Amino acid sequence: MRDIDVSVIENKIRDLCIEANIHLPKALEQCIGRCSELEVSPAGKAVFDDIKENIKAAAEENIAICQDTGMAVIFMKIGQDVHFSGGVLMDAVNRGVSRGYTEGYLRCSIVGDPLERVNTGDNTPPVVHLEIVPGEEVQIDVCPKGFGSENMSAVKMFTPSATHEDIVDFVVETVSKAGSNPCPPMVIGVGIGGNFEKCAYLAKKALCRDVSVRNPKALYSELEERMLDGINKLGIGPQGFGGKITALCVNIEQAPTHIAGLPVAVNVGCHVTRHASAVI
Repeated sequence: MRDIDVSVIENKIRDLCIEANIHLPKALEQCIGRCSELEVSPAGKAVFDDIKENIKAAAEENIAICQDTGMAVIFMKIGQDVHFSGGVLMDAVNRGVSRGYTEGYLRCSIVGDPLERVNTGDNTPPVVHLEIVPGEEVQIDVCPKGFGSENMSAVKMFTPSATHEDIVDFVVETVSKAGSNPCPPMVIGVGIGGNFEKCAYLAKKALCRDVSVRNPKALYSELEERMLDGINKLGIGPQGFGGKITALCVNIEQAPTHIAGLPVAVNVGCHVTRHASAVI
């Protein structure tokens, strides 16, 4: 049994909130660089130049890479041999997010009630997903999610008679309807299976996966490529100005489902699909 004081979790989440909002994952930055070379539209190329300059400026000036610093989404894998001391874990998570956003001078965008619309002032509470795993470590992934892209996401409850083509068409159609709203070029997370809420969770998890990592099952990695190809044929292009590159990557995560169902969710991410990770 390993004892971890919750203050350690608080401090790490504070740091990850700031890190994720200032520095893009290296794989995503490299993907943007590669795709900028593939873009043929003059306007699209100019947008890519601006995106790369923005990435550089954020790192050099130590400021947020986007004004929408997102709703904090936190994935935590907790080893079953870990014991937390010094307070309540979820209180520490909330304090970490609060400190990350206030001390990091990040925009606070969360309202405490969806209809009353009063800002909480410190970007809490976050959305937290906990998973118990073997061992005595804690893995934390902080994934700030802006809502210009989040608002363009969709869920569809297919029946098992749906074909692979039907699923590809739904993903491409979702991106087509989104148009320029999610600040393309986009990263697309797709969840297949589970139930209504599980497929949405899978899509979010897929969106936060490193863009250099393909689904290990050939069936799904091939679907990732088909979806990406279909999306990039839409011609929306960088920031909606037209061009060859509408999406940078499509990631799929899948899970078991009911014999009568085939849920599919699409979580749309902008070109600054951010996440930062640490293991304690």
